Amino acid sequence: MSGVMGEDGLVPRARSRLPVVCSAGLGLFMLLVAWLLDPARFSDRAGIIIFCITVETFIHSMCLLAEEWLFHSKQRYHGKINKIFQACFRRHVVLGMCPICLLVLWKISFSGEQKSTIALMCAVSLLLKSSGFLGPAPVEISEICEMKKMNVAHGLAWSFYLGYLRFLLPDLQNKAIQYSSTKGKLSSPRLHILLPLNARVPTKPEDEDTNVIFSENLPELERDTAGVRKRSYKNSVYKITQDRETFSCVLEYATPLLTLYQMSHESSAGFGENERKQQVLLFYRTLSQILEDSLECRNRYRLILLNDEHTGDPHYLSREIIQHLKQQDREIHMNPIQELPNEVHPVPEEGPIRNLNGAHHPEDPISNDPTLMFSQPHSLRSEPVETTDYFNQPNNAKR
Repeated sequence: MSGVMGEDGLVPRARSRLPVVCSAGLGLFMLLVAWLLDPARFSDRAGIIIFCITVETFIHSMCLLAEEWLFHSKQRYHGKINKIFQACFRRHVVLGMCPICLLVLWKISFSGEQKSTIALMCAVSLLLKSSGFLGPAPVEISEICEMKKMNVAHGLAWSFYLGYLRFLLPDLQNKAIQYSSTKGKLSSPRLHILLPLNARVPTKPEDEDTNVIFSENLPELERDTAGVRKRSYKNSVYKITQDRETFSCVLEYATPLLTLYQMSHESSAGFGENERKQQVLLFYRTLSQILEDSLECRNRYRLILLNDEHTGDPHYLSREIIQHLKQQDREIHMNPIQELPNEVHPVPEEGPIRNLNGAHHPEDPISNDPTLMFSQPHSLRSEPVETTDYFNQPNNAKR
């Protein structure tokens, strides 16, 4: 479950295909304009331009191939030429070169002006690419990283889930019940995970807000992990006070944010403050999606995104936590379906009703009114299949 501080206007959504649609629409419009301006030479000029772009892209891919083949074939591709080609040549480039090779084999000649145009366009395009002028924009790089799950936040979110939350959250409810039966009822049985936007994670929450007070730890969970026998995992219960009202819940900061914060202070990481904030928001979005898709973790957590623009408010943290706790009190939870008891007494009804053991009473009058029938719960595998036609056969025996 996410928070209540207006994350919809803060957490970035996945990018749409609007740039592609706009580019395609403008491209078709410009093709129409070019055809209207010079319809006689439109096809020839369009063919030359497509030829130039394909050849230039192929030459650029050959330059990439030279780097990968000469210096990275063993380390990155284990000497496999097919993997090097797949990394350097996109499929549409190879398909585009096939008709060009056929044209060369058929010895189709170009005029001097056309040859000059082809050479000039290829040269200009290669020079612009080598200078970075035709490189992807920062937003394109960001979109590629998000689509390919290549961001730091994606790896941290998956590590946080697979190495901690996946086995901790299913066991947390039992610990909360044990705590409530002996120490006092918790305001919420969920794990409340704090995610500050500035990624600055304090050692103790009470250092940020004096209204947040440590109570005690829940029983530890021990697991054999990565060669460590009986590695200990535990959660802490905190009491939060506001206006003489006290709440208690399981609370902790998202520890992967420590990595983001420390990376932003390492010059070799190339990770600035703006990038750090974007990665925190992406971490929040990715972790929300992962946990919502996990049946064993759903409804067992609460992500609380903390805005760092709260200067001057010493009790901002307690206010946000209590706001989330109160919101959970107003949520409607579906109770599990209760099984019927083993001994169920039949309810007299009108119409041809079977009794609770499945026997039919032919003496009962047939009623046309719809009725509600109850039966004892049976295993679907052991339930006999009824095939007898009671209304056409004299005997009312089951097969």
